[in-house]
Amino acid sequence: MDLDRALRISAAGMAAQSTRLRVVAENLANRDSTGESAGADPYRRRTVTFANRLDRAMGTESVEVSRIGTQPGEFPTRFDPAHPAADANGYVKLPNVDSVVEVMDMREAQRSYSANLSVLETTRGMLTRAIEALR
Repeated sequence: MDLDRALRISAAGMAAQSTRLRVVAENLANRDSTGESAGADPYRRRTVTFANRLDRAMGTESVEVSRIGTQPGEFPTRFDPAHPAADANGYVKLPNVDSVVEVMDMREAQRSYSANLSVLETTRGMLTRAIEALR
């Protein structure tokens, strides 16, 4: 049934975007988290990677989260010799989280989630009308 496929694809998209929103929220919550000891690494930004998944039984492809990784690269530093996580030179490593990037990622995930929700609601309405027509 094609409507069942549409429901499953939309639900998979919503689940993937929900995971993406959760990771963005974690990144924003930890944007000021520094290390606890001198020279320790702070929070490292997490990233979501998507992949196509083939459902052989349904004969459709949908999206899924293939992995949640971390963003490589150097940490920005700030001179703060009084901070407990400051190294011998007085620099504190800061998380590699950029609030602007996170907000843009959050908006994109929200729009994708909303689009999948609209497809799900439309499909549900079509199923309801089909059932009513059969009565």
